[in-house]
Parts: sequence; C-alpha cells; structure tokens
Amino acid sequence: MTRRLVPTLAGLALLLAACEKPAPTPSPSPAAGELKTEDDKTLYALGMLLGRNVAPLHLNAAELQTVEKGLEDVSNGKAPQVDLQAYAQKVAQLAQTRMAAGAKQERDRSASFEEAAAKEPGAVKTPTGLVFRSLKPGTGPIPSADDTVSVHYEGKLIDGTVFDSSLQRGQPVEFPVKGVIACWTEALQRMKVGEKARLVCPASIAYGDRPAGPKIPAGATLTFEVELLGIKGKK
Repeated sequence: MTRRLVPTLAGLALLLAACEKPAPTPSPSPAAGELKTEDDKTLYALGMLLGRNVAPLHLNAAELQTVEKGLEDVSNGKAPQVDLQAYAQKVAQLAQTRMAAGAKQERDRSASFEEAAAKEPGAVKTPTGLVFRSLKPGTGPIPSADDTVSVHYEGKLIDGTVFDSSLQRGQPVEFPVKGVIACWTEALQRMKVGEKARLVCPASIAYGDRPAGPKIPAGATLTFEVELLGIKGKK
C-alpha cells in the first residue's frame, strides 16, 4: 500500500476563484437524476469532485444547503454575502476541526475491532499497534527495509469494504519496503517469501487522521491480506 496524496479543499477553492466573474447564462439543467448527455455526465462528475473535497467535513443537510448557496451565488455572479478573503482562514479552521472530530470518531469505532483481532489465535500485537497473523507459512528469505518486494494484497475497511486489491486487478505490485505505510514496512520485515498474512493497521501506522482518497476516511483502521511473492534480486 503506497503512500497517497491527501485530498484537500484546494480543488474547491480553485473552482470558486475561477467563478468570481459572472458566468454566462447556463443551458437548461436536466431533470433531477437524469444524465442524458455527455455534458450532463461531465457536470455531474464535477459535482462528485466537489463532494469528495467536502465529504471529510461531515456536513449535515442544512450546512450543505449553505455551501450550495455560496457556490450558486459565486457561479451566477451575485454579490457575495461574506468577504471570501476574510473567511478563508475560518474555512481552513472549520475543515481542520471537522476532520479531527471525524478521525476521533473513526478511531473510537475501530478500538474494539483492533482488540478482537489481537485475540485471534496466532495473532501478535506489536508495540506500534500492528496486529499480525500469519495465514500461510513461507520458506524463503525475509526482506529488509532496503529491499524491493513483489506482493499480492487486498485492503479492507473494518466493515469489510474493499478499497484496494491487486487480486481484483490480476497483477501483483512491486515497491520498496520502506516506501509504503509504516504498517506494511513493519509487517513485511516479519514475513518470509511465500508467506501470506493478515494485517490490522491502526490509523497511527496507516494514514493517520487524514483521509486517503475517497475510500479511506480519516482515522481509519485498515486490514490487509498480504502475500509476499518475492524479493527483487533474491531467490
């Protein structure tokens, strides 16, 4: 699991800035839920991109309506009701506060899952919080942090949702052991080539208190089944 860029509000800010001048009169919108043309689908995709940027803030329905009002006013060239520059810092503060609260809620929700995983037969919990359980023994060498390895894996959230899988793609991945999340770097150095293991990775050794793409929420505990296929340059 390679490190990922963390989504921010930058995309939203750039879009709003681009809309500061009055926009031309838009063409009639399709009925709610109808995506008849490629333009309809493209505009819907734009909404998805905006939604992904604000999703980590966990806005309620009323708050989303207020956000939509700001987007509508700027897009239509209406006089703003607040000074955007004056409130830019408050937007950043709101994002930080809401994301921190969401991450704490996710960590609290994951605590019992981590405890149960650590009690499974054969499971080992390390000082970092990694829960490691070997599923199939290996007979080959053990990689070091400086090695490059080839693996197959599947990653899930604690509710079982698959967020990434080399198995589904049908292609193993290759990467430096020290070039991935801390949980993997630690776990791989416990494995022999040919071994398959289940990892439970608390947020502190995964992606922390920030979301990683649209599928991994802030503060998430992640689980992986990893099979170490080989070490580059070693047999």
